[in-house]
Amino acid sequence: MYARAGDSAAARALFDEMPDPHVVSVTAMLTCYANMGALDDARRLFDGLPRKDFICWNAMIDGYTQHGKPNEALQLFRRMLRSSVEPDEVTVVLVLSAVAQLGTVESGKWLHSYVKNSRRVQLNVRVGTALIDMYCKCGSLEDAVAVFHSIGDKDIVVWNAMINGYAMHGDSRKALEMFVQLREQGLWPTDITFIGLLNACSHSGLVEEGRRFFQSMGHEYGIDPKIEHFGCMVDLLGRAGLIEEAFHLVQNMTITPDAVMWVSLLAACRLHKNMALGQRIADFLVAKGLANSGMYILLSNIYAAVGKWEEVARVRSMMKASGIQKEPGCSAIEIDRKVYEFIAGDMSHPCTNEIYAMLDKMNGLVKEHGHVPQTELVLHDLDEATKEKALAVHSEKLAVAFGLISTQPGATIKIVKNLRACSDCHAVLKLISKITNRKIVFRDRNRFHHFVDGSCTCGDYW
Repeated sequence: MYARAGDSAAARALFDEMPDPHVVSVTAMLTCYANMGALDDARRLFDGLPRKDFICWNAMIDGYTQHGKPNEALQLFRRMLRSSVEPDEVTVVLVLSAVAQLGTVESGKWLHSYVKNSRRVQLNVRVGTALIDMYCKCGSLEDAVAVFHSIGDKDIVVWNAMINGYAMHGDSRKALEMFVQLREQGLWPTDITFIGLLNACSHSGLVEEGRRFFQSMGHEYGIDPKIEHFGCMVDLLGRAGLIEEAFHLVQNMTITPDAVMWVSLLAACRLHKNMALGQRIADFLVAKGLANSGMYILLSNIYAAVGKWEEVARVRSMMKASGIQKEPGCSAIEIDRKVYEFIAGDMSHPCTNEIYAMLDKMNGLVKEHGHVPQTELVLHDLDEATKEKALAVHSEKLAVAFGLISTQPGATIKIVKNLRACSDCHAVLKLISKITNRKIVFRDRNRFHHFVDGSCTCGDYW
């Protein structure tokens, strides 16, 4: 009872009173810890079990997956395969979710192969949907499409996964075509369908289409917009430069705006250099105590973009006083089924010398092809040379350099980053794809970018 309610303290007290805890009670306590994010406590219980059934394994894997430790979830799954316990459908879906978080397509293909050869796990709607989601998030849209077509009796959840996949990869027209197809199949869209459609519109600047979908939710399908739908519309309008309309929507919506929405508005103000509105919004958020780290960073950037360095210092002091820290950018690349992570200026990799030698070569090559470093993106009061050096060692550039020295000529390089790519890195990756004749698949916080022969699938709209 306490475990299901998430009351770990009460559950622990009851558990400690048991003279000889049964495996069922241990599993319940383990599940409680895992659900609450007390993963060290959960792992201690898990490791202490002399015999573990698949429910115990699933609970521990689920805890790691749900609380941002996908690597640990994948490692535990490999250990499960070496044990005498055979994974079930739930296990596979959980591990596919972990792989999707990591963005490691080779691990995903290995898991897909396991499903094909498993006697216990079938490629049904649930597993198929998880595979589609995994392949989309790992940058392999072609594999996701293949899985989609291999599923016989597709329900709306499968279609939603594919629509969201197309949206994530910037193939907005295909996402919209799929909506027409699912309606022709007699399927009824859900609120998730419209999140995918609105994201697709946002990623390609399809303002009129987005407005029509948003209006049709209630008028045609009886679906009340949720916070996610309003957020998509704010993002769509803001990216398109219709910031006043986006701000009006936030002010008049029936749901309390969330932090994501305010960040979208501030980001739009910065993108379109509407500093006056950006400052109004930021001042309102600070006064109401609603500002989070993302908002403070954007506010700092807005001030820096117009050279108000005293205001930048004030905002950063406020962040420090509030204990708010900027999330560091981190880029990951998978080589031979091992994941390597880089932060800006990273010197920790064993191949650091080779990586920086390739990075110098890359910087020289892109300059020969006309690239001028966008030093205005370095929002610190520094000289131009220092700004250029700071740009040159961004995490995604280091990951690309490592990819170039670690893979065969012509091989695709796939990178995942936890933050949005800066426009200088975007420009450099386009040129590198052309110079090296490589396809570079890059997933940032918002979407996928496929760099091929000097162009990006986003059309420079992100």
